[in-house]
Amino acid sequence: MKAIRRFTVRPVLPDPLRPLSDLARNLRWSWHAETRDLFQSVWPEGWAGSGGDPVRLLGSVRPARLAELAGDRRFLRRLTAAADDLDDYLTGDRWYQEQTDGLPRAVAYFSPEFGITAALPQYSGGLGILAGDHLKAASDLGVPLIGVGLLYRHGYFRQTLSRDGWQQEHYPVLDPNELPLTQLKEADGTPAQVSLALPGGKALRARIWLAQVGRVPLLLLDSDVEENELGERGVTDRLYGGGSEHRLLQEMLLGIGGVRAVRTYCRLTGHAGPEVFHTNEGHAGFLGLERIAELCADGLDFDPALEAVRGGTVFTTHTPVPAGIDRFDRELVGRHFGPDAELPGIDVQRILALGMETYPGGEPNLFNMAVMGLRLAQRANGVSLLHGQVSRSMFAGLWPGFDPEEVPITSVTNGVHAPTWVAPEVLRLGARQVGAQRTEDALTVGGSERWDSVADIPDQEIWELRRTLREQLVLEVRERLRVSWRQRGAGNAELGWIDGVLDPDVLTIGFARRVPSYKRLTLMLRDRDRLMELLLHPEHPVQLVVAGKAHPADDGGKRLVQELVRFTDDPRVRHRIVFLPDYGMAMAQKLYPGCDVWLNNPLRPLEACGTSGMKAALNGCLNLSVLDGWWDEWFQPDFGWAIPTADGAGTDPDRRDDIEAAALYDLLEQRVAPRFYEQGRAGLPDRWIEMVRQTLSLLGPKVLAGRMVREYVDRLYVPAAQAHRALTPDTASELAAWKSRVRAAWSGVSVDHVETTATSVTAELGTTVGLRVRVALGSLTPDDVEVQAVSGRVDAEDRITDATVVPLKPAGTPDLEGRVLYEGPLSLDRTGPYGYTVRILPTHRLLASAAELGLLAVPSQEVGEGAGMVLR
Repeated sequence: MKAIRRFTVRPVLPDPLRPLSDLARNLRWSWHAETRDLFQSVWPEGWAGSGGDPVRLLGSVRPARLAELAGDRRFLRRLTAAADDLDDYLTGDRWYQEQTDGLPRAVAYFSPEFGITAALPQYSGGLGILAGDHLKAASDLGVPLIGVGLLYRHGYFRQTLSRDGWQQEHYPVLDPNELPLTQLKEADGTPAQVSLALPGGKALRARIWLAQVGRVPLLLLDSDVEENELGERGVTDRLYGGGSEHRLLQEMLLGIGGVRAVRTYCRLTGHAGPEVFHTNEGHAGFLGLERIAELCADGLDFDPALEAVRGGTVFTTHTPVPAGIDRFDRELVGRHFGPDAELPGIDVQRILALGMETYPGGEPNLFNMAVMGLRLAQRANGVSLLHGQVSRSMFAGLWPGFDPEEVPITSVTNGVHAPTWVAPEVLRLGARQVGAQRTEDALTVGGSERWDSVADIPDQEIWELRRTLREQLVLEVRERLRVSWRQRGAGNAELGWIDGVLDPDVLTIGFARRVPSYKRLTLMLRDRDRLMELLLHPEHPVQLVVAGKAHPADDGGKRLVQELVRFTDDPRVRHRIVFLPDYGMAMAQKLYPGCDVWLNNPLRPLEACGTSGMKAALNGCLNLSVLDGWWDEWFQPDFGWAIPTADGAGTDPDRRDDIEAAALYDLLEQRVAPRFYEQGRAGLPDRWIEMVRQTLSLLGPKVLAGRMVREYVDRLYVPAAQAHRALTPDTASELAAWKSRVRAAWSGVSVDHVETTATSVTAELGTTVGLRVRVALGSLTPDDVEVQAVSGRVDAEDRITDATVVPLKPAGTPDLEGRVLYEGPLSLDRTGPYGYTVRILPTHRLLASAAELGLLAVPSQEVGEGAGMVLR
């Protein structure tokens, strides 16, 4: 029979064991090995059954066992030590507290998904795992972050396979009371809520759940409350599910409701209010509208409120393709804002204008969340150097007239949270080598000097460690494969072959990620005979462990999964290549350490960063990857291999895949596998071991989330906090009025005359040429603009590359026609074809970038030709 109502019955812990509850409710246990070991000792058999979740463990342990532990002095000493360690971690000064003044009092970090631990399944892939690692690293560094997301009742789907290898999705219901969460409550004990107005007088209400991620509170909004109607209760049902309006409501709740949740949390707890708001991808972009509405309610007009909000906002884009951005029909967005819905005090047309694609090639009737995110943030970044370049080109239409390299989008390369992803065996080896505290510092704060000691670890220890991790992976794979085949309908009598799957002494390659087409799950199958030869090579065999989920609505991705699964089912190779369904954090934490090589073969440059290879590298796994994302930035042949690409514009997609697959096979056959099996004088593969050592010592400090968060603090959070403080109501009004005046007057700005002291079109290196430029400013003054000389080498079409920008100075006052003369030197510091131009840009002390307004004036063709623009 089926129950009509469900309760969560929590254990009553004896007084001596009360600290266990605090330890279980703070998710620091998910990256703190000593705390996990403590919980495992509570009930070793139940620990495995709980999936390594302390909350589930404590909910199932027998009262008699609790009573036994309450009298166990050795256990109580360990419990006291763990509780004291957590208290010291939460209250002691860390890296952030040692920095200079000017730091933001608090930062609010919004993301549609967070991958903290498998016990809180609120993630689908890299975006969520990155967000989780960002929170953990911020906690380790002491950065006062507040995380904001949604609590999905079904999380992301669980994946199984049918007998014929077709992906099947399952959506288990999550009960918040059985998760490591507490409900945020008002002073009178009632649940704290936020509410959004919907068209037709309806409302969307959500309660606030709190996950404590070390020092960082993570607020998760849950619309499954009794006060909501059925449709509204389902808004937070699934991650990336539902139709367009469903997604819009999710993103309104995340952005607008999230700001209200932060205000509520700060009011109830006394936490400092955020000075900086960071939106991780465009899903949370509506947070800027709510903050504008707050300022308008305090008496500020829309334009000054917009400037004040922009100053304190950071926007991170993660997608390298327009198709990866959420876009909504403008009528749908318009219906959900205005007098009869949410934010009634703001003109709907002003809201719509923020998201409109008003640039060449844009869709004028679509509301683009990334475009709104960029317009609402004074600072923006991509997630690797290459992705920053791609983003500047992709969004260049928002800054017309500027070269892509001048588009104000910088980059902070992603990192990964080492304590989460480094195997305990690797941590123990580091602790033996340099001590526990230095190992912890190396993994959290970083710094190359803390990693140099890897050079002193003996070859034998490194090789034994790698063999141990590989053997653990083999056992894990066999167990997961047995479960998968049972789910596919196989009986035990059919599965004896699984005991021979994989070999702990064979070169092991891992490939695991989401399955959109650009990641090319099946590139390895382009030449199946060649792949079989590699798998079954008599002297240099390889074995492959593959995992990945296709989006439930992506039948193309599911076909790729099925194609690979059918190959792995072939009795000739199934002992050498496996597909593991239901890829998630728990599997990944076993997979990365156990692999010798991590494979990544996306279509370049469509991988924004690709952090899975970073997690593998921290465990001594070598990368074999296309030069995309972070690998393009940090690859060296000392510690990995680059797969050659055929990504020219004229290359046929099928031919490109054939070429790149052949290059992959060649690398594996001729370089990777022989290096692994090649033995030196001591009977060890010393050249391979040296690559492992270089991976750890050279890549280790770079790929840390601690390094990433420190960069965010120094390069984005601190400048944003300073801008937030500078943009008071008065200065924000001044800036808004200045921008309005400049935009209105810009049509009257021009470069009227350019002359130079150069007497010919050739000159010697080191020559200085004098420039005299006469400009018309219309109703503007020299204080409103900067006149610049831009020079550098030129290509065959006279486009300036690798430009040098030098401001020119006004010489005298405006003449009777309002024209101003500017002068300055131009140093010819490079040989070869060389050119220059001049331009006029708006300038103001409160601008973060000269390109911020998207305005500039350059000489007309006639003026340029008269000046002799190119020196050859």
